[in-house]
Amino acid sequence: MISLEDVKKDKEVDTLIIKGDEYLEKMGFTEHSHRHLSLVSSITRNVLKRLGYPERIVELGAISGYLHDIGNVINRNDHGQSGALLSYNILNRMGMGSEELAIIMSAIGNHEEERGHAVNEVAASLILADKTDVHRSRVRNPDISAFDIHDRVNYAVEYSFLRVNENDMTLTLELTIDTKVSTVMEYFEIFLLRMVMCRRAAGMLGCHFGLVVNDATLL
Repeated sequence: MISLEDVKKDKEVDTLIIKGDEYLEKMGFTEHSHRHLSLVSSITRNVLKRLGYPERIVELGAISGYLHDIGNVINRNDHGQSGALLSYNILNRMGMGSEELAIIMSAIGNHEEERGHAVNEVAASLILADKTDVHRSRVRNPDISAFDIHDRVNYAVEYSFLRVNENDMTLTLELTIDTKVSTVMEYFEIFLLRMVMCRRAAGMLGCHFGLVVNDATLL
């Protein structure tokens, strides 16, 4: 069976990740490199594992997390759909079966907040992992005075962690925000749709989604 390590070793996958992130950098977007993909893969795996899903579903989640942004090599718009199709070609070449391909394609194709839905447990976990990766390390603009609101909000986040509590079935995003850089209200202005999507994804997993900012419970 195809594993995450098999996918990481694939030259085509590596090239698509590098070139996609390179194109996004030219357009002024935040980091979408191996760092983001590896972290999203790890969080997706952790959510599914902690909630007791079968080992193979956990691995498919990790693979989905690693591949979810490769569509950026084609275009930022609709990169979920193009990424799902690219993933099909890659994983089919590697010998993955149709049942597993369908799960991964649906997860990648539904991770964007504009039109995505938590259609299964892998998709739900991927949504939560992707949308909670907010941190100053993702900002690539070296000139703080030239930050737009997206740069400012990301740069303000000094700590970000998605805490999984399988005992009371809660998924809580814990953030530490430097309010001298950006206000909590600006965070919601930028990320409200993402938080709504996370709440729905958590619901699909039978969990409650919580948000704690600077030790204050907001959701």
